Amino acid sequence: MALLDEILEYNEEFVKEKRYEEYMTTKFPDKKVVILTCMDTRLFEMLPKAMNFKNGDVKIVKSAGAVINHPFGGIMRSLLVAVYELNADEIYIIGHHDCGMSNIKPHEMLEKIKKRGVDQKTIDMMEYSGVDLEGWLRGFDNVEESVTHSVNMVRHHPLLDPNVPVHGLVIDPTTGKLDVVINGNENR
Repeated sequence: MALLDEILEYNEEFVKEKRYEEYMTTKFPDKKVVILTCMDTRLFEMLPKAMNFKNGDVKIVKSAGAVINHPFGGIMRSLLVAVYELNADEIYIIGHHDCGMSNIKPHEMLEKIKKRGVDQKTIDMMEYSGVDLEGWLRGFDNVEESVTHSVNMVRHHPLLDPNVPVHGLVIDPTTGKLDVVINGNENR
């Protein structure tokens, strides 16, 4: 059985048995917080539990490495929507130790892309069009510096209310221990 079939079979029972009822909430975060964190599988349940958040408390936006690549991209737009449309009053950027983005080597990733069927001509066309694929795919060397970069991009965004604190933290994906990199309450 394909994974999609398994998911749909489970989902049918989930809905039929009304197991969704324990998760019912509104679209507005009860704690008025939006979190940008990494898509790492270890953080799926660990991060909210380590911060004492439950379903409905916060908005969570995920990107590889909790990195914001562009000030006018989808990640930044999601943070602004959370603040202005969904009543979030604080932003937390949370990276983690042992992040896969710290090991990304763009040239190796491009080789994997080609092995999966993307033609070199497509890659060349993107580069000839001005896309710096190596820069776009590059990870980071230091998680604290990466979190600081993302915090600064958000904090200095021209559309963000300067009264919204933007915090930067790093979590240990094994223990859940949080370390503060930037306390947004001190930098407003």
